[in-house]
Amino acid sequence: MSDLKIGVIGGGSWATAIVKILCNNTSTVSWWLRNSEDRDHLRKFHHNPKYLTSVEFKPDRINLVNSPEEIILNCDLIILAVPSAFCHNVLGSLSHEFFNNKLVFSAIKGIIPQYNLIVGEYLYQHYKIPYENIGVITGPCHAEEVAMEKLSYLTLACLNIANAEKLSDAMRCRYIKVTTSDDIYGTEYSAVLKNVVSIAGGVCHGLGYGDNFLSVLVSNAIQEIERFVTTVHPINRDIKASAYLGDLLVTAYSQFSRNRMFGTMIGKGYSVKMAQLEMNMIAEGYYAVKCIHEINRNLKVDMPITEAVYNILYERISPAIEIKLLCDKLS
Repeated sequence: MSDLKIGVIGGGSWATAIVKILCNNTSTVSWWLRNSEDRDHLRKFHHNPKYLTSVEFKPDRINLVNSPEEIILNCDLIILAVPSAFCHNVLGSLSHEFFNNKLVFSAIKGIIPQYNLIVGEYLYQHYKIPYENIGVITGPCHAEEVAMEKLSYLTLACLNIANAEKLSDAMRCRYIKVTTSDDIYGTEYSAVLKNVVSIAGGVCHGLGYGDNFLSVLVSNAIQEIERFVTTVHPINRDIKASAYLGDLLVTAYSQFSRNRMFGTMIGKGYSVKMAQLEMNMIAEGYYAVKCIHEINRNLKVDMPITEAVYNILYERISPAIEIKLLCDKLS
């Protein structure tokens, strides 16, 4: 058992899956869910009432707390697993002293929309957390398959590999394999962009395009992701590794991908608002594409897929017209 005191902030499916994983190797996991009724339900019935409801938790392994402050004050390592759009609201009132000597890993696959910052940059700028104490948890890994204990792989990225190894020891188990990386920029931006691509794939599916076209879209997308992350943080990385290409593939193709589901609804004619209401879940790519579009105004990276998704969601250009224009830019 790991003696590291670990806390998870967030109550969605990915947060629930992470807590399930940690319970294999950690005596007690501290956990904050925003909704007090959900916390009460967990205490009484030992499962999350809204997400991954089949996962049953042992009461002695879970310490349910009433605020994010309790997690941060009492834990050595904090995992953030709230939607990126809500992260600032959850942490915004805390002073940087709360984070002194803490390790903070982001399981958020999005950008903080108020600042157009990936989570690592946000933590560094707003809470003065050294980059060596900031990490990223990335896939390819869907929460639903973790719930079923299907073999899955995680990549933990941190500039200080020793800190990544601390968390990897707590997450490795019979159905989870873990690798480490020092590419915190590339893995996090790649995790953001694959959600945008997944929306594009869903739109195409909703419009009636087939697997032949989706394979072309995805092969062009990994090149687009490589161009962007190389511009943002030019280091030697293998874009074919599972943290990049693997994460893109599972999000673009999987039945569990909420971003693909969201895109499919848009392709079938749903408005953004109606699709969001129907899903009752956050599609991170919706917020991310606007942030990436604004970041790329200065970088000027060639990103036709990202721009197509932006035009559909924010410029309200017809999905059929925009994807037809995109077809001529792919090879």
